[in-house]
Amino acid sequence: MSFQEGSVGVEDLVLLEPLEEGSLLKNLKLRYENKEIYTYIGNVVISVNPYQQLPIYGPEFIAKYRDYTFYELKPHIYALANVAYQSLRDRDRDQCILITGESGAGKTEASKLVMSYVAAVCGRGEQVNSVKEQLLQSNPVLEAFGNAKTIRNDNSSRFGKYMDIEFDFKGSPLGGVITNYLLEKSRVVKQLKGERNFHIFYQLLAGADAQLLKALKLKQGTSGYTYLNRDVSRVDGMDDASNFRAVQSAMTVIGFSKDEIQQVLEVTSLVLKLGNIELKDEFQANGIPASGICDRKDIQEIGEMVGLNSEELERALCSRTRETAKEKVVTVLNVIQAQYARDALAKNIYSRLFDWIVNRINESIKVGTGEKKKVMGVLDIYGFEILEDNSFEQFVINYCNEKLQQVFIELTLKEEQEEYKREGIPWTKVDYFDNGIICNLIEHNQRGILAMLDEECLRPGVVSDSTFLAKLNQLFSKHSHYESKVTQNAQHHYDHSMGLSCFRICHYAGKVTYNVNSFIDKNNDLLFRDLSQVMWKAQQPLLRSLFPEGNPKESSLKRPPTAGAQFKSSVAVLMKNLYSKNPNYIRCIKPNEQKQRNQFSSELVAVQARYLGLLENVRVRRAGYAYRQGYKAFLGRYRLLSRSTWPSWNGGDREGVEKVLESLIVSSEELAFGKTKIFIRSPKTLFYLEEQRRLRLQQLATLIQKTYRGWRCRTHYQLMRKSQILISAWFRGNKQKKHYGKIKASTLRIQAFVRGWKARKNYRKYFRSGAALTLANFIYRSMAQKFLLYLKNNLPSTKVLDTSWPAAPYRCFKTANQELQQLFHQWKCKRFRDQLSPRQVQVLREKLCASELFKGRKASYPQSVPIPFRGDYIGLQGNPKLQKLKGREEGPVLVAETVKKVNRGNGKTSARILLLTTGHVILTDTKKSQAQTVIGLESVAGVSVTSFQDGLFSLHLSEMSSVGSKGDILLVSDHVVELLAKMYQAVLDATQRQLSVTVTEKFSVRFKDSSVAVKVIQGPQGGENNKLICKKKGSHSLEVTVP
Repeated sequence: MSFQEGSVGVEDLVLLEPLEEGSLLKNLKLRYENKEIYTYIGNVVISVNPYQQLPIYGPEFIAKYRDYTFYELKPHIYALANVAYQSLRDRDRDQCILITGESGAGKTEASKLVMSYVAAVCGRGEQVNSVKEQLLQSNPVLEAFGNAKTIRNDNSSRFGKYMDIEFDFKGSPLGGVITNYLLEKSRVVKQLKGERNFHIFYQLLAGADAQLLKALKLKQGTSGYTYLNRDVSRVDGMDDASNFRAVQSAMTVIGFSKDEIQQVLEVTSLVLKLGNIELKDEFQANGIPASGICDRKDIQEIGEMVGLNSEELERALCSRTRETAKEKVVTVLNVIQAQYARDALAKNIYSRLFDWIVNRINESIKVGTGEKKKVMGVLDIYGFEILEDNSFEQFVINYCNEKLQQVFIELTLKEEQEEYKREGIPWTKVDYFDNGIICNLIEHNQRGILAMLDEECLRPGVVSDSTFLAKLNQLFSKHSHYESKVTQNAQHHYDHSMGLSCFRICHYAGKVTYNVNSFIDKNNDLLFRDLSQVMWKAQQPLLRSLFPEGNPKESSLKRPPTAGAQFKSSVAVLMKNLYSKNPNYIRCIKPNEQKQRNQFSSELVAVQARYLGLLENVRVRRAGYAYRQGYKAFLGRYRLLSRSTWPSWNGGDREGVEKVLESLIVSSEELAFGKTKIFIRSPKTLFYLEEQRRLRLQQLATLIQKTYRGWRCRTHYQLMRKSQILISAWFRGNKQKKHYGKIKASTLRIQAFVRGWKARKNYRKYFRSGAALTLANFIYRSMAQKFLLYLKNNLPSTKVLDTSWPAAPYRCFKTANQELQQLFHQWKCKRFRDQLSPRQVQVLREKLCASELFKGRKASYPQSVPIPFRGDYIGLQGNPKLQKLKGREEGPVLVAETVKKVNRGNGKTSARILLLTTGHVILTDTKKSQAQTVIGLESVAGVSVTSFQDGLFSLHLSEMSSVGSKGDILLVSDHVVELLAKMYQAVLDATQRQLSVTVTEKFSVRFKDSSVAVKVIQGPQGGENNKLICKKKGSHSLEVTVP
């Protein structure tokens, strides 16, 4: 046993002191509160359900536990799985892992962890991985069809499961065989308040698509099905829809075909539909009560889905055929009997479907008969149960647990005895409670309770649960482990908790009172032959195969075996299987009823500890010597306690252990030396060794610390001394280097001054004093002359748009070169302007004005740039009538063109001729020669124009003018850029003010005493006609759609 530093409580209860129920519970609670959920009893693992995910699983921990022996690390389920797998692989010993505990204790999760560990540590390869995947994927399928939400557990296994995983000689999985025990099929037709039916029903209704539901004659939602508890349709943290998809995927991985999956779902649907068949009272002509079906819709849908004759099914549900060797008698069933027949059929169909699924999985994962194989069995079965009302199910479950307890005690004692024999230590008989008397009370072939129950079911005459109880009272009246009201009265012992229809058995885990009501019916588990025959006539292959006894050729008048007899024989086969293997145990405990994390109910755990016989387990383990360990491991741990073996020992391991124990005060009665192991009788002795080791470790730690501190100080001092010497040497050397450098620099400076003085003295003797300046000026002028001559010969063209210019040859001429470039450009521009005529100058000014007003603001501006401004677009010179409109005193006409005037009242347009002179804007009708509207430029307050390619604009007039009193004018021009640019220049020349030109899609125009809001939108590109469309929107809004 490895004692982990800083471990919480006692990791192995074999070493618990004192050995009492209170100290055991206190130790489990202490470890649970510190998230240590695993504890050992020797090689038995106790697992307390944490109800949360703990970071103690996964590949990292699997790799950790596969490299160590059982006791070298903290208790863990991986350690037990590793011991079992290594013993199977290396010692060629078949193994079995027994997982027990009550519902909600975590048995299913424990079995998954064992299987995931074995799958992770065994071999690799495509075939091996396929087998492992099939074994692992069997879990979600069996959970869907065999698990349900109960009051105690959201994912409770409602069946017992034993899986044999078969390996080859290398330890790689070949396949397996699954055996199921006692499915709780009564749950199909009835559930307690707060519980659900089996998961598959809810998964099917939540996860199936509309097409599949239609094929199965189902509707989404659980409210429409009698067999489903409507109060609890969902479970927190469980996604039924995604689980259904996972089940379908798992079935495919295992090897189910699409047809098989469809048939399984059809049979599942059939069970739901059976529950919806509502029966009613009817009477025959002679007044005998009979039964009938209220609504034939469900029974017809069942017939259509699986190929059944709905009339035959109705007849089988409402009547019964009794057949003897000579005659057949058909009797009608009343409503209660028909409901019993319907529910019995539903339970049998589901139970047989579950058995078929298990057998189908076995077909996929079975191993060929010719291969030699090793076997590891994993048993996940119900724990001992004591409920408020215990019936037939609890009776057989507790019988199974009695047998498992018997196996545990016998195999544990046998293992202890074999180990003592191997080590050459005398074996003393261990006193323990032998529960064989209880097993015999239940399973004896002639005088057992199960035998009496079968006898009562088979005998002719009036049979009831009361006659069965009376027989038990008569037979076991003096049995020490049997009680009932009758036996208590005979002994003048009165117990108000004992009912008249009850009997009590003193199990190893405590007394359990059973109510005999329904014992006969549940043991008979009868299905009327008529129903079997109707099911066999189904066209669907799977449903037909579930009822082979319905075949008339194979029909037998022999009564089928009872449920108790079947379970007894299954348990006998299981026991035989377990006795042939080396057992490993996982005891699962539920810490609280609320399924909450960090809550530990000592009362609840105490009851489970008694059920599981934990104290009994510890006492058996401590019957002889409580602790044993190999000499090498023991010496490695405790050799530091003796001066003879510490710090080094060169002798044998056993001699070293003897030396260690001789140096300690340990009684010889507490020790026994085996061939390979040392045995210690009392945990106190082991704790004494551990305490001595702890004190010795403190002494050694102090010695190590003292030695280390001395070494560290000496090393630090020597390092500091070396550093000081090195720093001093470097400092002195650096100081001398700096001093030498200063002297050298001073000498060089003095020499330089002297040489300079001499050179200047000689220079004055032979040259003029201003020669250097003269030479420098000459050189600079030569460079400037060269630069200017180069520039003269390489001048660019005189085109205004040519911006090229030669680069300066020297950096000193960079600024001058830029100035010359600017002067040359200005000269080119002046030369170009001088060549222009006044008309060309005026055109460029107008273009410049248009650019300033509309560049980047009006979409039609880029198209107007290359087109010259003509001004006259109506042939003004050839039309004397129009020339009269401008008047004699007016200047030249700047723009003459045809525009469209928009009526502000209705949005319609009409053609007008517009003349722009230097002083007025004149509008006239195209058919008349008289001016209709003359607007002085001083009356034009502003212009609004859009940013689109249209020619719409608004002349905003001053309110003070005579023309402006009528309101603003809305016009459309094909040359709007030219018109507005010239109007802007004309207003500036005439009034010395800038005309306000606004580019916007929303503006307002005055109309008499009110205003009209104009909104301009752009129509679709490439429309039928690119025309401007005006629509009146109410009395004060105008919407204009432009192309």
